[in-house]
Amino acid sequence: MIDDGSRTLESVVRMNNHAPMTVIPRSSRALATLLSTAALVLTGCQESASWTPYTATTGATATTATAAPYPPMPDLSELDGPFPVARVVDGDTIVVENGGATTTVRLIGVDTPELLDPRKPVQCFSREASAYTKSLLTDQSVYLEYDPTQDRADRYGRDLAYVWTTAERLVNLDLIAGGFANEYTYRTPHRYQAVFRATENIAADESRGLWSPETCPT
Repeated sequence: MIDDGSRTLESVVRMNNHAPMTVIPRSSRALATLLSTAALVLTGCQESASWTPYTATTGATATTATAAPYPPMPDLSELDGPFPVARVVDGDTIVVENGGATTTVRLIGVDTPELLDPRKPVQCFSREASAYTKSLLTDQSVYLEYDPTQDRADRYGRDLAYVWTTAERLVNLDLIAGGFANEYTYRTPHRYQAVFRATENIAADESRGLWSPETCPT
């Protein structure tokens, strides 16, 4: 969920109560995937030895899908936490307990459909995105990874971070992999931009979540 009207890049077009996706030719997405993969190699992003494919578990039947190389969780010395999750606000915003207080965290690099913005109607697939994040983080603790290329907090006072589970899953990336969120870059490229974009291309090619023509019919 994006609240800043001055955003410079967005891969989804919002209209009325739905979030129809920008149609990208399959050949163009394939080229984009190749370029993103090359960028991962050039920037030294390596696949984790403990990588497992994304598994969708929100439906009646779990399905395993292909995924881009999964980044390894940074050393704990580079992370803050672990912090118990107090609650999930929506698909891309959570609240964690921090030293007797609470901190609201907006996930970097992703955008899920609007659910609670009083200025906008509830958007298609927002409830599913929120439910997915809740399924990952309810009664869990998380580590926060801050990105020096991004602001520490947004204009609403929310911390901006990547959220890692104690099982070494990057929640930001898993949201994109399942088609619950779009990759989103604000002003400057973020640390995981290449892998997020490669993963989004795969999700689009496989018609997952928001990318399915049946999810948000116009």
